[in-house]
Amino acid sequence: MSDQHAANAQFTPVISATGLFTPDQKITNEELVASFNAYVDKHNAEHADAIAAGSLDALTYSSVEFIEKASGIKARYVLNKDGILDPDTMCPQLPERPNEELSILAEIGVKAARQALDSAGRKAEDVDAVLVACSNLQRAYPAIAVEIQDELGIDGFGFDLNVACSSATFGLQTAADYIRSGSARSVLVINPEICSAHLNWRDRDSHFIFGDVATAILVEAKDLAPAEHWEILGTKLKTKFSNNIRNNFGFLNRTHPETRDDPDKLFKQEGRKVFKEVVPMVAAMILDQMDRLGITSDELRRLWLHQANAGMNRLIAAKVLGHEATADESPTVLDSYANTSSAGSIIAFHQHSKDLQAGEKGLICSFGAGYSAGTVFIQKAA
Repeated sequence: MSDQHAANAQFTPVISATGLFTPDQKITNEELVASFNAYVDKHNAEHADAIAAGSLDALTYSSVEFIEKASGIKARYVLNKDGILDPDTMCPQLPERPNEELSILAEIGVKAARQALDSAGRKAEDVDAVLVACSNLQRAYPAIAVEIQDELGIDGFGFDLNVACSSATFGLQTAADYIRSGSARSVLVINPEICSAHLNWRDRDSHFIFGDVATAILVEAKDLAPAEHWEILGTKLKTKFSNNIRNNFGFLNRTHPETRDDPDKLFKQEGRKVFKEVVPMVAAMILDQMDRLGITSDELRRLWLHQANAGMNRLIAAKVLGHEATADESPTVLDSYANTSSAGSIIAFHQHSKDLQAGEKGLICSFGAGYSAGTVFIQKAA
């Protein structure tokens, strides 16, 4: 290796490995619909007089057919199944832990991180920084990233980053920029998502959307990377304000207790508006970045898209590739994992990247609330 090549490799960011933690509890659409419809029966019976008087609308049933047509989701993994399926609770039951115990968000993040480190043959002392990039942070401070850093025994720095469903790609660009600048040589980007806790399981239009998971991506300088790695060719981020996906939960809620438990303190979206506005925005962003990087659609071997809605992915992939994407060109994990926010595209990459050949290119792309979107073009090491 020439001196110039070696110098360049020190500042070239690559993905060395990924990790995935999947909860051991799973809810099928059939189970979810049975629970939701039992809640509907209970609610309508309790409010029968108001419904009969016309002052309150009766709730309507959900169905497996409705869920799968609307989203493509068939099941989801969760940390606590019983609480969600209990018609009297309809929320995961996750007891608060003492401050001296590892928090649950950090716990699942650590599991994914250790898998990524093991896959790359890395030890904690090899890592310079930890970025926790996710939609739903358990607390304001101390940062979950610093807690994970401490648990892993990493001597460096860490911080949390929240850009909703695009958090992972925003974290990837941040890590890549650290490598490019020489500020760090090895960075863990971790995406622990407990989406079941911010979902309104009583809302027919969205009660099926989310699941729980944690992913991790080890981003390093190319000269450190194992033989099998992915060079990051280019990244691009975009945000545009929208209220169409929103969650108003936060520390200021206690200052206005009258509305503290209102439905808007959980996930809420205008799904049709999101679909109509996000698809063209993301497709145009990808095509623009491809043009800037000199990548043509026939060079893209695979797209690892955000796993929120099968219809959105189908349209975006078709615009980018110029034809209807096959399952091999644009793999989905949405059917079995549901929407896992920032982790979705990383799960798809983790599970569907080993078969690509040296020199083949692909795209990790996420998009969601904000609106926010991020693209990470990568190439398998030759």
